[in-house]
Amino acid sequence: MKFGMNLLLWTAELNDGILPVLENIKAWGYDGVEVPLFNYDLNYAAWGRRFDDLGLARTAVTVRTAADNPISPDQTVRRRGVDANRHAIDCCQALGATHLVGPYHSALGEFTGRGPTDAEWRWGVESMRQSAEHAGQGGIVLAIEYLNRFETYLLNSATDTARFVREVNHPSFKMMYDTFHANIEEKDSGAAIRQAGELIVHVHISENDRSTPGQGQVAWDANFDALREIHYDGWMVVEAFGLALPELAAATKIWRRMYHDEAQLCRDAINFMKREVARRW
Repeated sequence: MKFGMNLLLWTAELNDGILPVLENIKAWGYDGVEVPLFNYDLNYAAWGRRFDDLGLARTAVTVRTAADNPISPDQTVRRRGVDANRHAIDCCQALGATHLVGPYHSALGEFTGRGPTDAEWRWGVESMRQSAEHAGQGGIVLAIEYLNRFETYLLNSATDTARFVREVNHPSFKMMYDTFHANIEEKDSGAAIRQAGELIVHVHISENDRSTPGQGQVAWDANFDALREIHYDGWMVVEAFGLALPELAAATKIWRRMYHDEAQLCRDAINFMKREVARRW
């Protein structure tokens, strides 16, 4: 198992101010970090060397917007979505990230007032297959994320996401599982994990209030037991959000502090994950 920390707890973009945090993340026992990929114009190769020097592996996370929505009825917009995904994949290669995760299958926070149409589903499959072909050439694994119904409408469950992945049908295209979203959308988290099975190649460990994993209402035993049953042995990445960035707090709807401080959250989270894994694996 590999244990990671999502940098969105501190920043939406790599910058020199994050360097002391990275050193601490390594000292606390994490194997790597999940890097926000929203600005594709940074020198990611240079950052990759910095991470190598720190001994931190990395994954990356990105999103799509209305301007580059892969399921837009406008073919030009869909093409921009594929191009943006390809650009993100290139950044992953430069950074040395092995996985690109997130809800880049459709525009985050955009709604039509109804569920996905057959055409939107088809456009999504076509767009993701093109993205997967580019990822395969660079050795990057795509792991799309399903979100709760308040953030997106294309993919909201493990069952639908597994079906979507199977229709894309590309070896570089898989799915991730997030305990926060599953806590909202799934009737049985363990059953959701077992149903998706080997398609799950990345896991976000995230509490129901987005704070310290293990200190809220997520059905942790059901989640960890099921991950053990499917022989999961990949990344477990803590995804927590706070008040450090006003624009990110607004996007994640975090209005109050849910934990003592970021350092304590990180230490408690790594201890929690390692304890739960040691009990089962």
